[in-house]
Amino acid sequence: MTDTDWVPAGIDTSRPSTARVYDYFLGGTHHLPVDRELAGQIEAMTPDIGETMRANRVFLRRAVRFLTGAGVRQFLDIGSGIPTAGNVHEIAQAEAPGSAVVYVDVDPVAVEHSRAILAGVERTGVICADARDTGLILTETARSGLIDFGRPVAVLLAGVLHFVPDADDPAGLVGALRDAVGPGSFLVISHATSDGQPPEVLEAQRLSARTGTGIVLRPHAEIAALFEGFPLVEPGLVHLPLWRPEPGEPVENPERYGAYAGVGAA
Repeated sequence: MTDTDWVPAGIDTSRPSTARVYDYFLGGTHHLPVDRELAGQIEAMTPDIGETMRANRVFLRRAVRFLTGAGVRQFLDIGSGIPTAGNVHEIAQAEAPGSAVVYVDVDPVAVEHSRAILAGVERTGVICADARDTGLILTETARSGLIDFGRPVAVLLAGVLHFVPDADDPAGLVGALRDAVGPGSFLVISHATSDGQPPEVLEAQRLSARTGTGIVLRPHAEIAALFEGFPLVEPGLVHLPLWRPEPGEPVENPERYGAYAGVGAA
């Protein structure tokens, strides 16, 4: 198999993909030379970027365990990327068998590989949609029959809203999802921040635009405002490793990860 045999037909392999760059940093196998080149450039300027992405995935796993403990059995993971080990469905279904998970991503590569990986896995589905198209996401999720919006749903927006520019109204996006879910639902957000970040991080932000989905770094107050209607559970909106760390997990210099995370309860 060549380096591109796994890529679905019609995908431009000369342009880096956000999902594939993310997969590279997570230690996955679904990335191309162009993705690794961009990842190397970004990592050269921001050596902590790989750790940040891995810390984001660890946070997501902790959040899913918290949510299953709170009785949630339905998960809508928007901006899910390419599935890697320890995905939402693996954690949720291990903690609470029968949990339903719908993955949403706009990247055709991420979607095709999600479908291949999830083939035969019960109570899971994949939707190809832009995070900003909440109408399509909600319609297709309901059509899948996997999620009942009249019952508690965990809406996961881990590492996705910083790809939504202000002009596309990220708060409105979250509001549409909030209006669609039932009582007892939760919102999970992790988001890159500009707080305390050095100039090289801003340069890495510029490079990220080469993927077609540049990153918008937002301060704590703007990220916290996205939880309107979902009061934050303890410990609130904090740096990634500080959200309910498990014994033995590193929490030193949490600000170096350059991202906040939180969970809100409707």
